[in-house]
Amino acid sequence: MASSYYGSLFLMLSFFSTFIPFALGGDFNTDFENLFGDDRVEITGDGKSMSLTMDEYSGSGIVSKNEYLFGRFDMQIRLVPGNSAGTVTAFYVCNLSGDPYLLSTNVYADGIGGREMQFYLWFDPTEDYHTYSIDWNPERIIILVDDIPIRVMRNRQNIGVPFPTSQPMRLYTTLWNGDSWATRWGEVKLDLSNAPFVAGFRNFNAKACVVGPRTTCKRFSDGQYNGLDIESKQKMQKVHSKWVVYDYCRDYRRYAHGLPFECRKENLLQDE
Repeated sequence: MASSYYGSLFLMLSFFSTFIPFALGGDFNTDFENLFGDDRVEITGDGKSMSLTMDEYSGSGIVSKNEYLFGRFDMQIRLVPGNSAGTVTAFYVCNLSGDPYLLSTNVYADGIGGREMQFYLWFDPTEDYHTYSIDWNPERIIILVDDIPIRVMRNRQNIGVPFPTSQPMRLYTTLWNGDSWATRWGEVKLDLSNAPFVAGFRNFNAKACVVGPRTTCKRFSDGQYNGLDIESKQKMQKVHSKWVVYDYCRDYRRYAHGLPFECRKENLLQDE
């Protein structure tokens, strides 16, 4: 693994407050609108490619025009190269020299988060595009990198754990200055003399239920209610054995008075 780059890659689900319309395929021109940054957002290749730029004045970002409730979302991303410590590229995927990139995952439901897992990546994400995916249905959320599952979050509402099943979401893709927390919680500040910072995005794809006035997405699953197959479980176990940096379910200092309910031994699922 290259030793000349550092950062953290932040992947998060953000949730906002009879027929099923589907979103199939994707086009940056028709599916997204500018969130901030003006002409720092550049769309090319007939809507299939996009770059976000951050300079000393502003970052940039886009937001989906549609709201979704369940589906799979794929985005090929090439992160900011070079000394870009402090930049945050979010598929909603940060950027110190000398350490590997860090991918940080979390999920929020009913205003409650705190379920972080962080991973080192097994490749340099600045050299080429890699596919980051969120696969979400009423039973579970799977986060994948290059179609390798790295995390499964099951619906545990039956034991009182919040899970997103009713609120639609918009998809955000942004690049911004997060050096107050992204680089070892602010130890290293973003060196703006290296600006502009550019992250590349392409081949966005959504196979999802689009929310509308007459939409019901309650039964949407795309036939994927089942968990991972044996091969996928083995791939995820390999990632967990080598690349997990932080798991909130093992943070005994943070939870000195008891782990979260879903992390306790008596509540763990057999396949976790």
